[in-house]
Amino acid sequence: MSKRKAETISIVQLMQMFDTEERAIEWLEQVRWGGTPTCSHCGGTEKISRPKSKPFTYWCKSCRKNFTVKTGTVMHSSKLDTRHWVVTLYYMLTARKGISSMQLSKELGVQQKTAWYLLQRIREACAEDGGKLFGVVEIDEAYLGGKEDNKHSHKKLKAGRGAVGKQAVLGMRERGGKTVAKPIQNTDRDTVQSVVREHVRPGSTICTDEAGCYAGIAHRHHTVNHSAKEYVDGMAHTNGIESVWAVLKRGFNGVYHNWSKKHCHRYINEFAFRLNEGNCEVDTIDRMEALVRGFGGKRLTYKALVS
Repeated sequence: MSKRKAETISIVQLMQMFDTEERAIEWLEQVRWGGTPTCSHCGGTEKISRPKSKPFTYWCKSCRKNFTVKTGTVMHSSKLDTRHWVVTLYYMLTARKGISSMQLSKELGVQQKTAWYLLQRIREACAEDGGKLFGVVEIDEAYLGGKEDNKHSHKKLKAGRGAVGKQAVLGMRERGGKTVAKPIQNTDRDTVQSVVREHVRPGSTICTDEAGCYAGIAHRHHTVNHSAKEYVDGMAHTNGIESVWAVLKRGFNGVYHNWSKKHCHRYINEFAFRLNEGNCEVDTIDRMEALVRGFGGKRLTYKALVS
């Protein structure tokens, strides 16, 4: 049986599907609640009414509070039209290397600051809450940031070369499964191996390069010696996780140009989510729904974001 080709809809088709605010909110309610309004305050599904004077708002008699499908989510108190959120979801999940806040502000007709806040809230929802990786897991580290030699003299750290001043990121990719990537303070042995223990189940097989931070790791461990131009040794290679770095760095350099270390984890979550949800191998609407299901309990205020 031939594999069904994933349906990637156009932006014109998307706007036809969500031509009104009502249809956009109905879609959100169906994805988040499955057709049964659920109180965002107490979790109740009974004694829920819908006041006629307040569109898209529900009243919970149990806790005596109003709520909407956006309450308690990354969309909480958003003044933007819901269709702005839908279009942003579409662009974020169909642009393989991401979309900048400047470009999104032009697409939506809003200020750049508004577009940036909108994107950051959606990136917050991209954080994975899944289980640990298992099986054959490729692990590698990458460094994001400009070269010291290219910086203005007053911005140079004058502390060495290579990875100095860059953000270290540790990536773990289960072959045939999920990818997890995390910013780390440094790449010493204790830091790297503690992250591996947190995200990789015991009994897995680890494939890495010859970096010393992996020495003595508590897993079946296979290495390839990149310094000797060895990239594959039987089943041992890190080509999968390095392909993740290829896309991430193209997005960093070509789309965003730079991002602060403070928000680095959100950008990395975005790239990991897009990869884990199949890119163009999964229907566009299915990917959007998967992201919406992660909206709950992740409210992010602008004050918390910039403070």
